[in-house]
Amino acid sequence: MAFTTFPNLANRLDSIVGSGCVRAPTDSEVRVADTIVEPASVEEISEIVRLCEADRIALAPIGAARSLAGIRRTPVAIGISMTRLARVVAYEPDDMTVVAESGITVGKLNAAMADARQRLPVDPCEPELTTLGSLIGAAHSGPLRLSEGTSRDLLIGVRFVGHGGSLIHGGGRVVKNVAGYDLMKLLGGSFGTLGIVTEATFKVRPIPTDYCLAVVPYPRASDAFAAASILNDALPLSNLDILSAALGTRFDSTGQFRLFAGFSGSPLEIGYQAGRIRDLLGARGEILDSDGALRSYKLLRDVDFHSAPLAAQIAVPPACLGQLLESSDVEFRAHAGSGIAQIIPAVEQSAEAAPKTVARWREVARSARGTVRLVSAAPAIRDSLDFFDTPNQGALALMRRLKAAFDPAGIFNPGCFVGGI
Repeated sequence: MAFTTFPNLANRLDSIVGSGCVRAPTDSEVRVADTIVEPASVEEISEIVRLCEADRIALAPIGAARSLAGIRRTPVAIGISMTRLARVVAYEPDDMTVVAESGITVGKLNAAMADARQRLPVDPCEPELTTLGSLIGAAHSGPLRLSEGTSRDLLIGVRFVGHGGSLIHGGGRVVKNVAGYDLMKLLGGSFGTLGIVTEATFKVRPIPTDYCLAVVPYPRASDAFAAASILNDALPLSNLDILSAALGTRFDSTGQFRLFAGFSGSPLEIGYQAGRIRDLLGARGEILDSDGALRSYKLLRDVDFHSAPLAAQIAVPPACLGQLLESSDVEFRAHAGSGIAQIIPAVEQSAEAAPKTVARWREVARSARGTVRLVSAAPAIRDSLDFFDTPNQGALALMRRLKAAFDPAGIFNPGCFVGGI
């Protein structure tokens, strides 16, 4: 274990969390932290934070470590694994709210609510690996963001350990709660730079009676985006996505772009929407139902951009998305109705070429009043890249003041946010 910089740190951590709960990193954790600690309570996390503040030791909260493994330039000293804080604290099916610790995965949380036919309808890549802490901190989402929103839209309460080891909370356990500052929005997408989320309260929603998925191939991206625009204007779809030709080989080897239009509801609603889609698209493609629809949806949802040598997320007005992607020489998964797309370069990037490629992506996004955030970069090219767009000076100054207020010791995942925060 790499404790050379901080003498006796291993023993001090053992005294807090107990023997066997301090370990060496494995797999993707190696890129995030030199040492992994697995606390079993909020009190233990608070003690660790106080220890780190006293000695200026950097730490970062982790789930499966996929998000931070793709963007940290150097590991922090301590990774706080939330594995042992993974309980459902309170679930009220009648109120449609759930309170859970941040170490539980989205998949396990939804399994716990399955008997009541409810779910947290946020669908990150591989929800069985995505903890609630990562869902909030890295602002993960998937195809269902079109109809269900993101974790920011569903989060109504949060608890986290911050400066001085204090337990801070915002929001509450009921939907109609307006007390205090909106810490939920502040922590969303903050990548653990303001504190360690320990518990979250979400609104949940019913699982639809049925789900179907129209899958339509197109030879050109422009045709796929034109069809998506027609469907988006005409129907209340669950998801509306387009895969580029290379990524579409997950489904077959014809090398075409693929439009995916998901729709949910009662049998009567499903029948109506299926008929409208056939009419609007001239009976092209196929409409999958039951297990076939869910299998294809999961293949679409689980396209892995975290492990790509270079991947980014672009956000622009929906009407601009298709044209910008066509002009950018990228492979993509586009959430066509939301103006969001995950992209990878069509050709492998050298350390010299990668900064120019990312600069082109940002120039294209800015031309449409959009943004680009890098999702992953290989270690060989990581040091030459900015993972976030640089905001205007006023916005950046505000972010720095917030960081200084919430983390005056500078220990929470430093150097891993906008402007090097």
